[in-house]
Formats: sequence, C-alpha cells, structure tokens
Amino acid sequence: MKRTNILKNYSGLLWLLAGITVGSIVGLIFGKSVESIKPLGDIFLNLLFTAVIPLVFFAVSSAIANIDRSKKLGKLLTVMVLVFLSTVIISAVLTLVATWLFPIHQALGNNPIPLEETKIQSFGEQMTQLLTVGEFFEIGSRKNMLALIIFSVLVGFSTLYSGKEGDGFKNFLVSGNEVMKKLIILIMKLGPIGLGAYFAYQVGVFGPQLFGTYAKALGLYYGVGAFYFIVFFTLYAFIAGGFKAIKIFWKNNIIPSLTSIGTCSSIATIPANLDGATKMGVPSYITNVTIPLGATLHKDGSSISSIIKIAVVFAIFGKDLVHVDTIILALGITVLVSIVEGGIPNGGYIGELLMISAYQLPPEALPPAMIIGTLVDPMATLLNATGDNVAAMLIARFTEGRNWMESKDHPNIVESEKI
Repeated sequence: MKRTNILKNYSGLLWLLAGITVGSIVGLIFGKSVESIKPLGDIFLNLLFTAVIPLVFFAVSSAIANIDRSKKLGKLLTVMVLVFLSTVIISAVLTLVATWLFPIHQALGNNPIPLEETKIQSFGEQMTQLLTVGEFFEIGSRKNMLALIIFSVLVGFSTLYSGKEGDGFKNFLVSGNEVMKKLIILIMKLGPIGLGAYFAYQVGVFGPQLFGTYAKALGLYYGVGAFYFIVFFTLYAFIAGGFKAIKIFWKNNIIPSLTSIGTCSSIATIPANLDGATKMGVPSYITNVTIPLGATLHKDGSSISSIIKIAVVFAIFGKDLVHVDTIILALGITVLVSIVEGGIPNGGYIGELLMISAYQLPPEALPPAMIIGTLVDPMATLLNATGDNVAAMLIARFTEGRNWMESKDHPNIVESEKI
C-alpha cells in the first residue's frame, strides 16, 4: 500500500491529534485562563449533538427498512447473531476485569469534576425513562438516545412491512441517511478546533496529571487489545477447528490485518476479509453473509474501547464502575454501540452520546470519550475487521458441524486444494 494512501486514510486522525496537541500546549502555558476558549468546544459539541439525532434515526430505520425479506437464512443468521454477541460481550467483560485490576481513577487523585445531584429513582422509573419518552418532541433530545434508537427500530420494521405503500417513505429514509452522513463529515472537520479547545480547557483545569489519565487508559486499551487479538482470536480458532484451524487462521489473517491498519476502515477491509475467509476454508455462503454484515454489526475493538471510555469518564467525574446495575448498563451500551455505529461516519461518537444519556452525565463527558476513541482507532479497527474472519470460522463450526474443515463439498476448499 502506497505511503500517500496511508496518510490520506489517517488524515482525519492526524488532524485531530494535531488539534489535541496544540490544545495541550495552550492549556499547560495559560492554565485556568484558557476557559475563555471553551466556547469553541461548546459550539462544536452543540453542532454534533444537533446533527446526531436525525443521523441515528435515518441510519437505523433505513437499515432495517431495506432488509431483504426473501433471504431465508434462518439458522445461519441465528448462529451469526449469537457468535457476534458472544465475542462482543466476552471482550467487554475482559476489559471490565482489566479496569478493576488496573484502575484508571488513581491517576486523577482527589480532583474529580463534581456531578449535579439527581433525584434517586426506582429501577422501574429508571428503565421507563431510559427506554421511552412521554411526548414525541422529547425523542429529539440527546438525553433520550436509547428511546430514539428503539423508536427508529420500530419505524424501520413498520416501513419494511408496509410493502409497496411504504416505498416512498423508505426512499426518504435512505436519502435522509445519506444527507445526514455528509453533514456529520462536514461537522467533524471542525473536530481539531473543537476538541483542541476542550482539551486545552481540561489541561488548564486538571494540569499535567490529566495526561496520566489518558496515558493509563491508552496503555490499558492497547494492552487488552493486543492480548485479546493474540490469545482470544487463537482460542476462537481452536474452538472452530482445533490446532489446524489456528494455523490456517493466522496464516491467512496477515493481509486482512495489514489492510485494516493501513485503511483504518472495517468497510475497506471487506475484500481482504472475503479472500482471507475463503482461504481459511469457510463455506462461501457463510463468508458472503458474515463478512459484509460483520463489518457493520461485529465490533470487538469498539466493545473494548466502549468500556475504557466509560471508565475514563467515570474517573473524571469521580464515579465507580463496580456496581451491578452500572456494569449491566455498561455491557448493554457496549452491545448497542457495536450494532449502531457500523456504517455511520465517526459512529463511535453515537455510543459516547448513548453513554452520556444512559448515565445522565453532562456534555463535558463527551470530549474525553471522543479523545480516547480517536487515539485507539488503529487497534480498534484491527480488532473490528479481523474479528470477522475468526467469527466466520466459528459460525462454520456451529452450522456445518465439528468436521467442517474436512468437508470436500465446499467449492472454496476444493479450489484451494487444486492450487
């Protein structure tokens, strides 16, 4: 891959890092007086908050409305969903354990941002408020992201089952999705300025100790990510087909891995993944469904980063990620992030907004999560993209049986043997 292409693919990340770096220097030099430039960050966040609501609605509802109902792949889809959910939850739980063993909150000392006191609600009241709203106009609030997602899913299915009468509305959803995607891309061009201003503000308030928080979070993410990539992907391959599967997986996962790092995109890695999964012996009917859908719905790397982001934000606001209800909600957010963010430009920010909504955090919680998401993007893409290959092997194991690798009925295996 040409050097210029790699720089082009990472240009957005590099500009964000440049903005964060400049903001850090400004914060260190001017201290708390940088509060005067905080409005630049507020303007950026307000634009993002405003655009993300219609984006989520159009993205989720249009995706469901365009499902091809003629494809009857019941068993395959069931196994695929179970495999995707299992690996996402396993990666999230692994990261939770890592945050308990290596707590991030120690880096902030005794200087957390105070949270406003909120009225204590019963579990039932919390679930009602989290899942639904009482008035239609409330669905457009960033504080009700989960309710918006549920509403979008219902609209999508309603459109799907409306038949020809709903074609006009389906086209409207598709068109709206494209427009809002372009709007997000346009707003994110202000990211270096907006995040730079917010990072300057944070450094000015916390001082150099803030770097320890981010450094520890990044070290934790890349450590857990590398461990998951090597150990758990190997374990998944072993479950799929024993030691033979391990050898075949790693032999044919090199090109997809390099492609994912070079492009920083799960979508762009699809061709390499299709070729890699075929060489691994996965039946073509599984490969052709699992790899494209996995690029959108299967995000082990995003699962790990979701937990790390929650841990960092909790550290900044002096909260603990140890209570049962908090942990269950974190896992639920992680699963939703894995599903919702695919196919949306900067889709990880949707999960961050969902986190803020679910935990009733102030807008100041968004920039730290966005910064973490930006810095871990290369490793997250590697795990998101190549995780689809080992998932395809697992799906083949549970749909084709224990000896799926020995079968001579798969055209791709026969072709590879001829070669």
